[in-house]
Amino acid sequence: MSKPGRDRSARQRLAAERSRQAARERRRRLLLVVVGAVAAAAVVVVVVVVVLTRDGGGGKPAPAYTGALAPTSRQSDGAVVMARPGVARPVLQIFEDFQCPICKDLEDRQGPTIKELAAAGKVKTVYRPFQLFQQEPLSGNSRRAANAAACAPADRWIQYHDQIYAHQPAEGDKGFADPDLITWAGAVGISGAPFTTCVDKAQKTAEVDRATAYAERAGVTATPWLTLDGAKLSGEVLASPDALRKAIEDAGRKSPGGGAPS
Repeated sequence: MSKPGRDRSARQRLAAERSRQAARERRRRLLLVVVGAVAAAAVVVVVVVVVLTRDGGGGKPAPAYTGALAPTSRQSDGAVVMARPGVARPVLQIFEDFQCPICKDLEDRQGPTIKELAAAGKVKTVYRPFQLFQQEPLSGNSRRAANAAACAPADRWIQYHDQIYAHQPAEGDKGFADPDLITWAGAVGISGAPFTTCVDKAQKTAEVDRATAYAERAGVTATPWLTLDGAKLSGEVLASPDALRKAIEDAGRKSPGGGAPS
């Protein structure tokens, strides 16, 4: 199969899984509506459902991280690394789509902890945005956001990453217009003709396609998809900042050369 064919196949498989994930999310929202309608007669049930929803990605955002960020750099494959010099392990990889609502939930809940641990030299974080969606308007939103992120300089990438999520359009709405992506970049100190042209001309779409194909080869079937030293994270580790912190610190003790450099 040709490379374009492989890339299309990767995106189609990922899109099919995302469709199933969206269906599950719609069913979850419907359950909450039904439970809410009988809340007066079933207060205990409501409490249980709220807790489960929070653990599944609907929890309150964590307090913003306000400390210094670990340095960021861009790998040859386009992924962005956030880590202190000398920190090679443990490695936290984040496969994400800027249009994915659950990715935004995860960022709101776990982003501050990830930034804090990277700044403390306890983890090397590798961000791998890619295009999951295949149907408009979601596919266009996803592609424009991923392209703009690929256009951003590495030293301001984390701040721009957060700006994009902060302006995520509702699922099903058209958004992430190029002029807006350029304006949001200016808010975090990214400006100039090279960046503007890169966004307007979609100059990084080939890199986005390669990132999508890489995600497929890595076995990614939904977003968000996090791995720690190659092992997929799920459940409580994704739901709880404390659980994520413990998993990363435990991995650091097990990894040769893990943790902050001496």
